[in-house]
Amino acid sequence: MLTPPEDPNARFVPGTRLPCLVFEAERLLARRAAEVVASVINERNALGQSAVLGLPTGSIAVGTYRELVRMHREEGLDFSNVIAFSLDEYYGLRPDQPQSYAHWLHSHLLNHVNIPASHIHLPRGDVPLDEVEASCRDYEAKIDAVGGLDIVVLGVGAYGHIGFNEPYCAASSRTRLTVLDPATRTAAASDFFGQENVPTRAITMGVGTILDARKILLLAQGENKAQVICKILEGPIAKEIPASYLQRHEDTTVLVDAAAAASLVGEATPWAIADIEWSRSLIKRAVLWLCEQTNKALLKLDDDDFRHHHLLSLLNEHGPAPQLAHRVFRWMMNTIEYHPGGKQAKRVICFSPHPDDDVISMGGTLIRLNEDHHEVHIAYMTSGNIAVFDHDARRVADLVTEYNRMFKIEVEASKQLEAEVHRALTEKQPGDFDQDPVLKIKGLIRWSEAKAGALEVGCREEDLHFLDLPFYRTGTVTKNPIGPKDVEIIRKLIEDVQPAQVYVAGDLSDPHGTHRVCAEAIFLALAEIEQASGSRPDVLLYRGAWQEYALDEIEIAVPLSPGDLERKRKAIFMHESQKDEALFPGSDPREFWERAEDRNRGTANKYNQIGLPEYFAMEAFVEWNGVPI
Repeated sequence: MLTPPEDPNARFVPGTRLPCLVFEAERLLARRAAEVVASVINERNALGQSAVLGLPTGSIAVGTYRELVRMHREEGLDFSNVIAFSLDEYYGLRPDQPQSYAHWLHSHLLNHVNIPASHIHLPRGDVPLDEVEASCRDYEAKIDAVGGLDIVVLGVGAYGHIGFNEPYCAASSRTRLTVLDPATRTAAASDFFGQENVPTRAITMGVGTILDARKILLLAQGENKAQVICKILEGPIAKEIPASYLQRHEDTTVLVDAAAAASLVGEATPWAIADIEWSRSLIKRAVLWLCEQTNKALLKLDDDDFRHHHLLSLLNEHGPAPQLAHRVFRWMMNTIEYHPGGKQAKRVICFSPHPDDDVISMGGTLIRLNEDHHEVHIAYMTSGNIAVFDHDARRVADLVTEYNRMFKIEVEASKQLEAEVHRALTEKQPGDFDQDPVLKIKGLIRWSEAKAGALEVGCREEDLHFLDLPFYRTGTVTKNPIGPKDVEIIRKLIEDVQPAQVYVAGDLSDPHGTHRVCAEAIFLALAEIEQASGSRPDVLLYRGAWQEYALDEIEIAVPLSPGDLERKRKAIFMHESQKDEALFPGSDPREFWERAEDRNRGTANKYNQIGLPEYFAMEAFVEWNGVPI
């Protein structure tokens, strides 16, 4: 039996092959990971020795590095004896290129702590091909020379890769040049502005090198990691899941958020492995799960169904079956809400992280809110300017110039803009970031599309707010951390509008991380408002193009008619730059309107399958519990 590491902010998942701690908030997960790394550093410092760290890159490490930097600045965490080894690097990139992991690691950690330059070891992606093998052997020799790795921190890919150790790699592998799996390149496409610009090879620390470390932390967050975490922690060691090799390690701990843990037996069906206290949420989850297992509607469940599916304790404590099923039936019926804002006219704000999240995620509900005569404000939090194809920017620049020529309006200025845009796009190399004139054109494209989409669902132009939050204004996929200015902008809008309801994107599987960052900023602003005034608006969370809430999580379901769904589709179509082919579509090949309709119809079908009224489509929401992410 695995002994759970102690942490008051986490819960231990029983029945897994590796110790696993689940955190409700990303900041708590990051703090725990940072504390473990700091404890290794402090322990070595106390002995006058060097702490040897294996360091990852990517979004999963951002919070941990931020906390380590804070501990260095505010608590005196001393990195002067630390020796750092990066896990991997794209082959073909120079260390100073923005997409290189060397650049990323310096930006997020190494430039902000006191690790001596001579103690920093990063794989070189720009060595000649005939020197790569020797360079990799030298990297391994450097690790051996300092006594091996004390701790390695890992993220995990959706298909189970660690570092750039792709499926079917050898457990004994060492630092080497490897060919990237197409799925890995797809996941990295946004960093390079297109999959065609992603390098095909990388240098990676091997699985064998990682397993030689004295301690390992594996971090994961988001719904899109739930399936692979389940395979790593509950399945056998398998070559197609490189992270499953961690089961052979004596001191590996897995830290995940609730979304990444959702498919684990101990989280999804805890009654199957241990006695539990039956809360309302667990009763609801268990009975709806039983409907799925038996393929029965709620009011058709009988006592034997509970007995045959490890739910005897639920039956004994809260049965008989008809009573239990009817209770859950009433709970689910009460989630159906035709008037999500109520029948009394009020003000609401829908916060849209990207310019199209509003209509993709809750376009039908926006239609309903406007039909119910609420004052519906939409706050577009970022410009979305990096997600526009170059040819669209060129076309709009040409259009503006020609329009001004026809009507003799600032012809020279528009010609200059056209020339700047054309020059910037002509000089742009694959994977390069856009220059300012191009970013402005692309931002205007997204602005005009957002406006058109909002008008289609019934909003007024004067109720649209384009916040252009500072954290997003990097011109790159990697964004700055949320800062006081971001929170101030959001707080001012809420205080000016005084909404009764606020809608927030809770889709934390957004592969670009923008949803998570935007939600963090909104929650911080709401916390400040509540502290200052003693109250805050009601907050409903929606999901969009990536995931949907599980049936037992849904607290409000808004029915949509065929006409509502058709109008919602038209609103999504207003986002022409994202139509047919989006620049950053993620791993889902469907267009955004297809994802939205499949999800909405799927939710309605789930309600029908458990014996509730049959609707054409539904949009789902949960209430925010006040806990920061």
